[in-house]
Amino acid sequence: MQILIWLSLFAVGAMGGKYSQEMNEQKASDKNNNQVEFRIAKLNQVWEKAIRMQLAPVRLSELHSDLKIQEKDELQWKKLKAEGMDEDGEREAKLRRNFNIILAKYGMDGKKDTRTLDSNRLKDHDVKEGDTFEDPRLDKLWNKAKTSGKFSDEELQTLQREFRHHKDKINEYNIVMDTVSRTEEIHKNVISPLEGDMKDDVLHQKHADLKQRMRYLNQGFERLRKITHEGYSADSEFKEPRVIELWEMAKRSNLSEDELDSLKEELRHFETKVEKHQHYQEQLELSHQKLKHVEALGDEDHIMRNKEKYNTLAEKAREMGYKMKKHLQDLTNKISRNGLQHNEL
Repeated sequence: MQILIWLSLFAVGAMGGKYSQEMNEQKASDKNNNQVEFRIAKLNQVWEKAIRMQLAPVRLSELHSDLKIQEKDELQWKKLKAEGMDEDGEREAKLRRNFNIILAKYGMDGKKDTRTLDSNRLKDHDVKEGDTFEDPRLDKLWNKAKTSGKFSDEELQTLQREFRHHKDKINEYNIVMDTVSRTEEIHKNVISPLEGDMKDDVLHQKHADLKQRMRYLNQGFERLRKITHEGYSADSEFKEPRVIELWEMAKRSNLSEDELDSLKEELRHFETKVEKHQHYQEQLELSHQKLKHVEALGDEDHIMRNKEKYNTLAEKAREMGYKMKKHLQDLTNKISRNGLQHNEL
């Protein structure tokens, strides 16, 4: 696998060419003709704020990828709206919700981040020292897995990634819950009946989103519980949590056997892409640590060389992050279109 990853990295120049060209073509300028990172003003404001906040390199790279996805979706929506589509405002409401999730995810929503400590929605306990996932059910399962003797060191690392992924999903659920609560407060002040009908539609979509997220959370936790009790099977298809989640969604859908086989192959390619992205993130973190060390020594030549290497890795990590998240988005939409709507009826 290590050899495969390095071979993939060697080829990234060719693979990244289209992305880099796309990024260069999309480079925008502000009203003073200064080049900016995004073509949408509010996204540039978020990016500039993140830089001022000095987010950790990997977090900053993740944010850039999330903002690029948001930019792509908002530009597509503007085109649809100009063509007279999205009259009910459903797409616009989803875009606003996704933007709020990004702000909250990176601590830029203007309020103290107390979700993981004080939320009483999916967690009603006090966080104790030694809690790994800040959730009593997850911590109990994880401690049981660690002491069960059913997992090798490599399998424990894989399982820990699955637990962390589930924890992230809980946090996202709580963020969406917060946005629903704020929307309902605004809804109470509606006077116009027509405006009220539109907000009813928005609230309905938000509650549907919450319901779907809760269903996925329950299914995800049940999977973790089963693995903890039984261990990984010898024929486990995938290792990466996001890929596993997609595969579980696909198996619950109405896809045919041929469609599942085709999707399985695509998921294998996607898993390789996820692993490449993780490798770049690890290299970026190491490069950042080395840069800080060199800066402390004060050697200008070494600082310049390490800064160039760090900036190159940061750009590659952002490119790979965007590719990976775009592919994840496409796969999720494909699975949803081909079966999940029917199961939700």
